[in-house]
Amino acid sequence: MDPRGELFDSLESFLRQLIGMVESEGLTFLADIELSFTQVRTTMLLACSGPLPIRAVADHLDLSVHAAGRNIDRLVELGILERRENPDDRRVKLVSLSVPGLEMVDQHLAARRRALRAFIEQLPGEQVDALASALRPILAADYLHSRRPVPTL
Repeated sequence: MDPRGELFDSLESFLRQLIGMVESEGLTFLADIELSFTQVRTTMLLACSGPLPIRAVADHLDLSVHAAGRNIDRLVELGILERRENPDDRRVKLVSLSVPGLEMVDQHLAARRRALRAFIEQLPGEQVDALASALRPILAADYLHSRRPVPTL
């Protein structure tokens, strides 16, 4: 097998297991508040981007404006999002996380961080050093740049 194929297989397996472990912690928290996947995506998008018009939320999540609006309406009802007029254009409504919504995102991310720290604590010191040394130049080179914002762990 070629080195890139072997790296692909190893990295895919590693990420599948790591993300599964980290997400199971974060998703358990979100399941308790009974949000749909689209509502979670909307919430995490707004956590990364700040206030957005409903149309921008729809575009970013590849939803119709109607579908995005329904999800946003439900999140406003739950007190997770706030909707207000855009000060630059009163015809446009901006949506953003409310204080309880920010707290919810913080709790979700804290659960993911705890799971990631637990994984790191299990690694022997030499593997911690090796993994950190391997990741440092990759992260510095910005190979992972995405056109969409990604919430941090």
